[in-house]
Amino acid sequence: MRLLFVFLTVLLSGCETAMITVNEAVDKIPSPIVESAVIQESVWVQATGYAPISLQPGSTRQQKVVMAMRASKLRAYQELVGIVHGQYIFGTTTVQDMVMQRDSFKAAVAGFVRGARVVKTYPVQDDTYATILEVDMNQLQRAWVN
Repeated sequence: MRLLFVFLTVLLSGCETAMITVNEAVDKIPSPIVESAVIQESVWVQATGYAPISLQPGSTRQQKVVMAMRASKLRAYQELVGIVHGQYIFGTTTVQDMVMQRDSFKAAVAGFVRGARVVKTYPVQDDTYATILEVDMNQLQRAWVN
């Protein structure tokens, strides 16, 4: 018994008991630096895409309408990317003997758009479908910064 008491005394003599309150522990946690974030008002940008119904693949009118809906949505996204990121224009003009022979150009867009939402999708007249998309430019900018 005495040997056990001596053994426990030697074993526990190197230990230190630490008492800390919850409030002290919370105070010691480093707080993140909070930047003064200015909440900006939403700036919505809209783009509209159109697609012909009769030119779409499909055996029935309903299939063609669904395909036109999809095509108009993709066209609206293409327009939105052009607004957000700009367009690349490549043009050539050929002049021979001081007479213009050929004038052509090509346009292309590329980019990412996150957070766009469909505002409205609807038929226009009898043979066209339209889709309107919008995106908050401030939210898009915050996504790029993060």
